Amino acid sequence: MQVSVTRDVFRLAQVFTISRGSRTEAQVLTVSVSDGVHQGRGECVPYARYGETLESVTAQIESTRVTDRAALAEQLPAGAARNALDCALWDLEAKRAGRRVWDLAGLPAPKPEITAYTLSLDTPEAMQAQAAKNAHRPLLKIKLGTPDDMPRLEAVRAGAPEARIIVDANEGWSAAIYADLAPHLVRLGVALVEQPLPAGEDDALLGVARPLPVCADESCHDRASLAALKGKYDVVNIKLDKTGGLTEALELRRAALAEGYDVMVGCMIGSSLAMAPAVLVAQGAMVTDLDGPLLLAEDRDTPLTFDSAGVHPPAPELWG
Repeated sequence: MQVSVTRDVFRLAQVFTISRGSRTEAQVLTVSVSDGVHQGRGECVPYARYGETLESVTAQIESTRVTDRAALAEQLPAGAARNALDCALWDLEAKRAGRRVWDLAGLPAPKPEITAYTLSLDTPEAMQAQAAKNAHRPLLKIKLGTPDDMPRLEAVRAGAPEARIIVDANEGWSAAIYADLAPHLVRLGVALVEQPLPAGEDDALLGVARPLPVCADESCHDRASLAALKGKYDVVNIKLDKTGGLTEALELRRAALAEGYDVMVGCMIGSSLAMAPAVLVAQGAMVTDLDGPLLLAEDRDTPLTFDSAGVHPPAPELWG
């Protein structure tokens, strides 16, 4: 099996800011796996929050003896490197068989899913303008995570009075700030709040009233995470760069639903190649947040289709 990894850069349509900082481009790793006849591709986004860099993940990929998806789980931890390799192997298997990945996985043919569109952290005035510009979208996601977020919430709701809204604090609040804001989130019709507290401090959510669903993002990586979420969260955010690929993402979805959690399927900022396998996981999810390509100024050849029906399954030329 031949494996190659390249670094690709995609310009963003505008500066993207969360509570941890800003960026103007998406830096991703593209992995190709070939048997000499067929080639499969996958994409990952190394994430500093989890101790990953482009260099460290490239080294992981290049040092892995790739045979099959089951072997990957034994060689690599959940994370970006395993994600790109796992998705590339799924793509290779589909191309070898002349079938779609969902058929190989025993899944129904996927349909479009309405996806959130993210408004990055900014001044209340700028966020209201962002909201008004995107008020036609059915689902907006607001990046928050500072002690003075209330004016931003009010501004976004004023800019998009009819849109469904979810909020992502990116671990930026304390328990006291969350308790103070929660009634206002309900008043403003917010449908879900994502990772309000730092992952290492979320025991503070035990016993706290949850007047709206609380979603675990940084606190949930793979199935091993679920045991620590009880009593703190209602929803888990499944991202392939956290689970280590489509294989574990599908297993995490099954396990989470069996334990009574709702599911959100999210993404890092990447291209359509990164989102393509996640569309399978997002089928029937409470929230789909696969807007990465919508935030880019440029994308892959044969990109995903986004329209009023949502994000569509990939064409085989892209993946799967």
